Parts: sequence; C-alpha cells; structure tokens
Amino acid sequence: MNAKQLTLLLVLVVVLGAAGLMVYKQQNAARREGQPGVGRKVLENLAVNEVATLVIRDQTNELKLVKGPEVWQVEARGNYPANFGEISGFLLKLRDLKAAQVEQVGASQLGRLGLATGTGTNAPTVVEFRDQAGKTLHRLYLGKKHLRKPTQPSPMGQFDSEGWPDGRYIKVDDSPEVVLVSEVMDNIVPKPEQWLAREFFKVEKARSISVEHREATNSWKVTRETETDAWKLADAKDGEALDTSKTSSLNYALNSPSFVDVLVDPNPADFGLDQPRKITLETFDGFTYELKVGNKTNENYALQVAVSAQLPAERTPGKDEKAEDKERLDKEFKEKQEKLKEKLKTEQAFGKWTYLVAGWTLDQVLKERRELLAEKKEEPKKEEDKDEPASAAPAQPAAAEPPPPPASPKADQ
Repeated sequence: MNAKQLTLLLVLVVVLGAAGLMVYKQQNAARREGQPGVGRKVLENLAVNEVATLVIRDQTNELKLVKGPEVWQVEARGNYPANFGEISGFLLKLRDLKAAQVEQVGASQLGRLGLATGTGTNAPTVVEFRDQAGKTLHRLYLGKKHLRKPTQPSPMGQFDSEGWPDGRYIKVDDSPEVVLVSEVMDNIVPKPEQWLAREFFKVEKARSISVEHREATNSWKVTRETETDAWKLADAKDGEALDTSKTSSLNYALNSPSFVDVLVDPNPADFGLDQPRKITLETFDGFTYELKVGNKTNENYALQVAVSAQLPAERTPGKDEKAEDKERLDKEFKEKQEKLKEKLKTEQAFGKWTYLVAGWTLDQVLKERRELLAEKKEEPKKEEDKDEPASAAPAQPAAAEPPPPPASPKADQ
C-alpha cells in the first residue's frame, strides 16, 4: 500500500467515524425526546422570592441559611452574613433546571443512585426550601454524580478509569421519578464556612503601621509622609536602620485580607486573645484599624478588628485655587467622602465577630523589630603592622668638656 492509498484510507476512517458519531447523537436525542418529562423544568413552580430558609443536611451535618431583615445569614456562625450571590445563583439555577433523563426507579434501586432513604453511604444530600413561617415548600434530594466516560485516554492521565462528572441524579419531594440533570452542584454541602460572605476590611494607603509584641523589645512603628515615601522607623535607636527590601511589602499590608472561618463565642484564652499582639494601621484617608491577633494554630491566626475614622467635613481649598475649579473640586470631595462613609459603615460591622485568618495574611506584618532592620556591617579589622620594630635612636655624642683654663704664666724668678 502506497502513501496515497494510506492517506485515502485514513480520510475514509475519519469521515465514517464522524458520520457514526452524528447518527449516535441523533438517535440518543431521539430516545431522550421520546422519554416523558425530558426537557421539562424540574422545579418550575419553585417560588424563589418566598424562600426564607434553606436547610442542607447530609448523613452527619445540618446547615441553616436564613433570610434576615437585611441579608441572608449563616445560623451556625452567629448569623454572620451569607454569600448572597451563591444563594441567589443556586435558587435561580434550580428554577430553570431541566431534566436530561427521567427514570422510574423502585425503592430497592435508589441506593445505587445515592438516593436511598435514611442514613448511610448511599443516602442523599437533602435541601429543604422553607417559607417565612417555616413551612416546607419543597425538598430536593441530591444523589450520585453522573460520570462521563472518556472516549480516549486523557493525555494528562486523569479520568481514565472513572470519567468526569457531568450531571447528578436527583429526586424532588415524594415523586417516584429519578431525574438526571446536567448540573453537578458540588458546592451544595452543609459546611458553614463555604457559605460565608467573603467581603472583608481593606487597608488602603497606609500612613503608619505599629506592632505591639508581647515582648516589648520586639515592637516597632514605621511611618511615611506620602504614599511614595520610604518607611521610617519611628523610634530608631543608635545603629538601627530599616532594610528597604524588608519593608517594601508594608506598602500593601492588609490591602486585600481574607479569612478562613468565623469563630462563635470563642474563649479568648483558648486562642491567645487574652494577651494578643496588637497591630494599628492609620491611613492617609483618616481610617484607623486596630487588630488583636491571637496565637497561630494550624497555620491560622485568631483575629479581632475594630475600625474607626476621622473624616473631614469640609475641603480645605488649595493655594492659589481658581474660582472656576472650586465647584468641580467640591463635588469630587463630597463624592469621595460619601464613599469613605459607606466604607466605614461596612467595615465597622466586622467588629462583631472573631475570625480565623490564614497565616500568610498577617505574617508579613507580624515581624519582630530585628527582622526589619538592615544588618550591621562589621568594620574590617585593621591589618597588624608587620614592619620590624624601629631601631633605637643613635646615641647623641657626649657634650665636649670645656677645655681647662690656660695655665697662669710663671712669674720671673
């Protein structure tokens, strides 16, 4: 067989394979269209706006998400605000969720689909939708995930044996039908930390940072006059100088912090908050952040935060400011102050709770004083004088004795 014939054969194989795949998809679609209920909305009558409580439970845990007067809340975390985007997205997705496959499954076969009643490894995750009065509107049972088998080995090696999830088996209320939907819903689990709103305080344009360690000699404070200036050590002692390579990260200290979880009524002594380290940050916009930091446990710190601000009521006109610029500058000042007031209101609310914060969030600030200082350079030792010792100075010649006086001439006899 020559190269031309081989090429034609390969092209024919590709064409036949594509045609076969098309026929398979058409037949599969036809079979699905022939099934009653395929394509219909599974929870079409879900009144999204009437849902006031979501209860999610599995074999061991139960979680309640409750619609409060202003925001959704996570009951197990001291009614901390819940992630509204996650909740609303889930409800709207359910309202439009369509059946990809519908089966009549007997009670004895529900276990293989992860929808067995009771508890155990084959029991489903149950989601209850309740109204304001506590009445259950619907129950949704989430069973096993449907896995799509790969048609050829994965180049990365994953999914070779089991495939990857592309849907999930569910039941609604007391219906005898098991429905396969195209949503996996991995995030619908009774884990409180997963449903928390993740907005947090944000330090912007820090002007000064001070850290009080339990050992006073480890404490420090740095300041700067403008946002572009280098940091200066506030009470520098003789021989102390900051290492700019070590302090440059302070420009963005707590600029975008995050937390892992929220602690409910923690015992301060259990987390080191009875003798905390204290971080105080002041910004050029007049904000002050006072943080109490506990011990580091499992790579996380316990953290409490208090936010305050001194915001000017009026703008100070600039030198030689033109009259035609005043209206524009006043408007810009007012808009900025409104945003800062809203920021203050939002961030002050974080003072109600105690947080678990990942270590990397605070480690850059919780340095000891010595870790910020430039290393002292040792002066080179003076090389010892290797010259021979100088010879003794030559003795000075003794002063000549004065000559004896001349003898007196003898008298004539």
